[in-house]
Amino acid sequence: MPSLRRPTRQITIGDARVGIIKVGGGLPDRHQSPTTPAPVSVQTMTAGATHDVERCVAEINKLAAAGADIVRVAVPEKKDTEALKEILPRVRVPIVADVHFHFQRALEAVEAGVHKIRLNPGNITDRAQVIDVIQACKAAQGGRGIPIRVGVNEGSIIERKDKEKRMKELGAFFSGHKHGHLLAIMIAKLEEYLDIFYEQDFRDIVISAKSMDAAFVVDAYTEISKRFEHPLHLGVTHAGPRETGAIRSVVALGGLLINGVGDTIRISYASDPVYEVQDALELLYCLGLRERVGVDLIACPTCGRIQVDLFTLVQDVRKALAEKVTVPMKVAVMGCIVNGPGEAEGADVAVFAGDRRGIIYVQGERVANVPEPEILERLLAECLAFQDKVKRGEAKLGEKKVDIIPPDPIGKLGSGFDKIAGGQVEKSVGLTIGKS
Repeated sequence: MPSLRRPTRQITIGDARVGIIKVGGGLPDRHQSPTTPAPVSVQTMTAGATHDVERCVAEINKLAAAGADIVRVAVPEKKDTEALKEILPRVRVPIVADVHFHFQRALEAVEAGVHKIRLNPGNITDRAQVIDVIQACKAAQGGRGIPIRVGVNEGSIIERKDKEKRMKELGAFFSGHKHGHLLAIMIAKLEEYLDIFYEQDFRDIVISAKSMDAAFVVDAYTEISKRFEHPLHLGVTHAGPRETGAIRSVVALGGLLINGVGDTIRISYASDPVYEVQDALELLYCLGLRERVGVDLIACPTCGRIQVDLFTLVQDVRKALAEKVTVPMKVAVMGCIVNGPGEAEGADVAVFAGDRRGIIYVQGERVANVPEPEILERLLAECLAFQDKVKRGEAKLGEKKVDIIPPDPIGKLGSGFDKIAGGQVEKSVGLTIGKS
């Protein structure tokens, strides 16, 4: 289980129409009332142009349906902020406007009714402009205000306009410690930027400090968490395609979350952002930071004992259950009757493959022994029946353990195909492979 969450100053995103999302918590609010840490929320960002209203609305709604708590949109041009007035009434999830170079886009987005602003200290540096944005956010929603994320990225904090200064900063970065100087620059710029907010008595702030280097992300957020009381938005920037980006992101974010650091996350891929949402939720489920919605599917890693097409079966089961099962039942798909029972211990519904067959158990009780072509249909039927029992209160999730005892792999029974085919396994565990 994760460590106790780091206490932060809680912020609120959204309104009564799109829903309210709390981020962070544990410290008193502005009225000195105690706050309870909110569940870690999941964010993502649209991939299309915001001014393409129909496409943007469709994408936001798709991401919300996938489980995104908050969706961010880019507003690089005025036509994008103008489009927000048409987009916002048609979505049911809080929207963040991502502002990079033009502070006026932030003012326009606030006027349009957006629920949060993201500013980049590396790009919007004019003090008067930052103050204008702060005051607009303070006055938004009839004076209730909207929060601002101060997002520092590794790629934007290095000076690019002043070449001499940039060379000095780069030189500092590459001398000595791999992360030390860059981290010092990042924290210094955060402190300098946040001083403007504090002077304006504005503390509805979220901080992010992203990099493509997973190890640096861990270092940065660990140090920042010690220095600031604001909730942290975790992420690894330009992580790459899903195949490699998933590993890069989970390594960094999982390590931070397990140590209580992080209040809202975005996993970033060069791919469909629906995958970002799915994988972020799965990460939180695995760490016990969110209550699972739908099936917890486990499957064995495969070996030479497999006697069915397990790869296809697992994918077919995953797709079928995702569409029909909403309770967080644990379902195990195992390729043999040797190690499968032990590996599936605690599953609510499990299937163990035999000789081109599947033996299906529901909370430890054998309910079916079917040929391979019938495994998917029967497994789905048993899952749906078990789900109905749970909803009616006739069964409880995780109530029993799978108690089948597998044969000793190094004893006289062994675990080879010949012994399974010869009936020696069935004598040990009471299974009749090949018979219904």
